Amino acid sequence: MTLPILGLHHVTSKSSDPRQTDRFWRDVMGLRRIKQTVNFDNPKVYHLYYGNPAAEPGTVMTYFPFPALERGTRGTGEVRAVSFSIPTGSVDYWEATLSAAGVSGLVQDHLFGATCLNFAAPDGDEFQLVERNDDPRAGHSPTAIRGFDGVTLSLADIGATAEVLETFGYQRSAVEGNTTRFSLPNANGAGHVDLEASPDLPQAVEGAGSVHHVAFAVKDRAAQAQVREAMLAMGQRVTHVYDRDYFHAIYFRTDGGVLFEVATYEPGFDVDEDMASLGEALKLPTQHEHLRQKLEQELVPLT
Repeated sequence: MTLPILGLHHVTSKSSDPRQTDRFWRDVMGLRRIKQTVNFDNPKVYHLYYGNPAAEPGTVMTYFPFPALERGTRGTGEVRAVSFSIPTGSVDYWEATLSAAGVSGLVQDHLFGATCLNFAAPDGDEFQLVERNDDPRAGHSPTAIRGFDGVTLSLADIGATAEVLETFGYQRSAVEGNTTRFSLPNANGAGHVDLEASPDLPQAVEGAGSVHHVAFAVKDRAAQAQVREAMLAMGQRVTHVYDRDYFHAIYFRTDGGVLFEVATYEPGFDVDEDMASLGEALKLPTQHEHLRQKLEQELVPLT
C-alpha cells in the first residue's frame, strides 16, 4: 500500500527573539511572513510562519520564539539541518547577500552532487541553500528561495526511522559517507529526507536553534487517517487529530527521537485572512481569542 504523503509540509523550530527571527526570515532570507499567531499550548509565545509568495505547504518555516531561551545542544535524535531550494547559478548571489548581512557559517559545498551553501541562522540552527534546476515553485525574484529541498536527521541508528520513511513511500536513492538519502517520487518539491548515522554523538538537548518537529504533508483528512492507521499498525504512538486552524495535524515521535507531524493541505493559510494580506495581523486560535487585549499588550510588536 502506498501512503498519500506529498513531501514536507512545514518545519517548526525554536528561537530566542521574535523580532530577530522575523527580521532574519523576511529581510535577509526574503521569505514572506504568512502568519503571525500564537502557540496553541502557550499563548504568551508567538508562532510565526514564513513561506513563498503563494504560502504553499512544502515552503513554510515556522518558529516558536521563546524570549531569552538558551541555545540547544547538537547531537542525535534531532533534525540537524534544513535545506531550501534555490535556482541553479544563484549560490554566489546568496553567499554575497548573506555575508553582507553578517550571517555566520557560510561555506559552499556539495550535497548529493548539487552545489549548496551552508549557513547558520541567528540562534545557530543549520541551514543549506541547494541549487536545483527542476523546481517549478514560485519565488518573488529570479534568485529567491523556492521552498524546502529537504531535511537532515542526525540519528544514533537510522533503521527505525528509515522503516517509517519507506512506509511513507520514500525510496533510498543515494548514500554519501554516513548519510543515506530518501527521496519521494512525485513530491511537492520538498521530497528529500537524509538520515545521518552518528552513533558516537551525545543525545541532542532541545533549545533555541533546535527543530521542534518536522511535518509531512497530505492532501486532506481522509489521507491523514490512512497514514494514522498505517503508523498505528507499525506500533507508533500516534496522537488524535488536532485542529491547528490552518491544517489538521497528528504527531508521533519516532524511535530515533525526532517528532514527526502529518499535516493536511486544507483548509490553508488564507482561511482567516486575504491572501494579499497574510501575516499582517495577529490571528489567535479561537480558544485564545478572549486573551487578545492582554496578548496584544504583552507580545513584542513585529514590524
